[in-house]
Amino acid sequence: QVQLVESGGGLVQAGGSLRLTCAASGRTFSNYAMGWFRQAPGKEREFVASVSASGLTSSYAHSVQGRCTISRDNAKNTNYLQINNLTPEDTAVYYCAAATVRDVMVEDTDYYTWGQGTQVTVSS
Repeated sequence: QVQLVESGGGLVQAGGSLRLTCAASGRTFSNYAMGWFRQAPGKEREFVASVSASGLTSSYAHSVQGRCTISRDNAKNTNYLQINNLTPEDTAVYYCAAATVRDVMVEDTDYYTWGQGTQVTVSS
């Protein structure tokens, strides 16, 4: 069983940047795709980004395309989500998740392990 721990959230002004980190333990991290999802108050959880097991392929939601970068360091069992030019609409709890396959996945049903989440709040 893999455990995931997110960090890096916080309060940031609009236009700022954050880098979220997800540390994994307990399973062969490099064998599986990783993803980030978010859930804003009163809204359903939504896909943000995914990176393949190798780190060579990634996918992004339209809402973050062009200002978000997902990456991973398999030697450190860690993946990252860099978000630039943040807006209040990015305010949410961000969750890291481990997929069941190597390829990028955009549906939350393709992920079997989730972290506890890290709060991101963007002030206007």
